[in-house]
Amino acid sequence: MRIALLGGTGDIGEGLTLRWGRDADHELLVGSRDPERARDRADGYTATLADRGVDADIKGFGNAMAADRADVVVLAVPAYHLVDTVESVADRLDADTVLVTPAVGMTRDDDGFSYNRPGAGSVAALAAEAAPDDVPLVGAFHNLPAGGLADLDGEFDWDTLVFGDDADAKATVADLAAEIEGLRPLDAGGLGNAAGVEAVTPLLINVAAENEGLHDLGVRFE
Repeated sequence: MRIALLGGTGDIGEGLTLRWGRDADHELLVGSRDPERARDRADGYTATLADRGVDADIKGFGNAMAADRADVVVLAVPAYHLVDTVESVADRLDADTVLVTPAVGMTRDDDGFSYNRPGAGSVAALAAEAAPDDVPLVGAFHNLPAGGLADLDGEFDWDTLVFGDDADAKATVADLAAEIEGLRPLDAGGLGNAAGVEAVTPLLINVAAENEGLHDLGVRFE
């Protein structure tokens, strides 16, 4: 399977690329608005995995080219770039493409981080509105600490909540999540549940900041 990570040069993109590169066997396409930056980071990820004896298939492209070639497109960009990113690649997506968003809108004040719920109801809803009507959107990977995900020396036992209105697309993303060692996908229902999932992320960041030893705090439901 070809997985494009648009904004794959950022924190969550790095973590997912390295984990899939190590734990699965997919062609990984690192996307960026700057193709040269994408190629440089792809080469860096490849070298990191090669040092661990892993021969990963990772290439770098501009976002549109990466999306055009992919079966699954992960929008590994901040919430404030989400709509622009979707619109910039919309003509490269079709009904056979699964679009995935881990983006969360947050604000910060003296008390810490808070969920910034958009007027559309959720960040995922914004992505769905910007995408072509026939392209299924799935939410996943919201509540994962990017640093811990990218640290291949570390082990974890985390859950990721997966939501969406297309059952087949949701199953595809759940299967991809399950390939990452230590990550368990849980079905969180439809797109209407997106805000509840997204709102967990600022809570985790605040708890991690206030408690020693919880820097890479994830969630496990028991």
